Amino acid sequence: MAAAEAADTQLMLGVGLIEKDTNGEVLWVWCYPSTTATLRNLLLRKCCLTDENKLLHPFVFGQYRRTWFYITTVEVPDSSVLIKVTHFSIVLTAKDFNPEKYAAFTRILCRMYLKHGSPVKMMESYIAVLTKGICQSEENGSFLSKDFDARKAYLAGSIKDIVSQFGMETVILHTALMLKKRIVVYHPKIEAVQEFTRTLPALVWHRQDWTILHSYVHLSAEELEALRMCPGYIAGFVDLEVSNRSDLYDVFVNLADREITIAPLAKEAMTMGKLHKEIGQLIVQSAEDPEKSDGQVIQRWWPIGSGQEEWGGLVLRAETLPFLPCGSSLPIHPSINAQDISLKTREIFTHLEPFSEVSGDGEKLVLNFEALKQRRFPPATENFLYHLAAAEQMLKI
Repeated sequence: MAAAEAADTQLMLGVGLIEKDTNGEVLWVWCYPSTTATLRNLLLRKCCLTDENKLLHPFVFGQYRRTWFYITTVEVPDSSVLIKVTHFSIVLTAKDFNPEKYAAFTRILCRMYLKHGSPVKMMESYIAVLTKGICQSEENGSFLSKDFDARKAYLAGSIKDIVSQFGMETVILHTALMLKKRIVVYHPKIEAVQEFTRTLPALVWHRQDWTILHSYVHLSAEELEALRMCPGYIAGFVDLEVSNRSDLYDVFVNLADREITIAPLAKEAMTMGKLHKEIGQLIVQSAEDPEKSDGQVIQRWWPIGSGQEEWGGLVLRAETLPFLPCGSSLPIHPSINAQDISLKTREIFTHLEPFSEVSGDGEKLVLNFEALKQRRFPPATENFLYHLAAAEQMLKI
């Protein structure tokens, strides 16, 4: 337990303060420890104080080159000791995805700064959380880092909401994620973009990978360069100009118009068939079941140290599944959304098992494409399994 808590306290990277004064100037005022000019400029861009439309976004989050940022912005009341400041933003950078945790902590830091008008108290609280995982809140109780499990952050979004918007077309998103394609999501409101994008990785629950999420991206050269270094991603934008940047996406989601578009160059890999129809129907039926709620989340973690797992009568051997290393722990999410979809996902991977063989170096499984072709699957299914093997790095080089 102590080791787990120690690891948790080492996730934060830094804290910063941005102010907007009575003259309308926005300044990077303070940070601990020091940060790079590139990251500082990016955080100034993300903080809504520099926006010309003057809309206040209380909380935004995102990722840049594996560094997560969380920004809480508040308006300064007349009663505050901050006489020359109209608004300010508290910025936290960290190694982990956990919006709820860092939103709670930045709110505490905001209250401290409003009361004392000095970064000293904030730095003391930051160091307390960094070293001990806890800090006292002057208003009520204390902040405990261990209260915010990362798995809860993964499950905070609603797949039901996604299905209610896109119905059967949700299978396009599932397929794109399975194949590790590039998904771009647009909506003029950042809150809508972030809520939608943070949920998408749950459609491929077996990977437990939120590093593919870039929930708040600007069309700036350095951000796009960082994005291009990722083999597959989910990227959120509030600038409609991104719709004209087909070089950035395989699948484009216009949340405002509820439209999903597959880019021409991705259509061959994204060809839909009977298998996709079955998956789409499963997703829709599960999401529309009133007895299956996103709130009914109870996770069970079953060890696979023995090299296999039995679940619902289906035995899955870790050594034969490319996404599941032996000795790892497999997360099982028994609510809709992930139990039904996760089981279907595992069923898909079992299709690949008979056509997999150990590579020449004996280190991994690779696809025997000739064996796959001899099985005579429908063309769309064969095409999908081939591209899935490519996404899982199972093709012979």
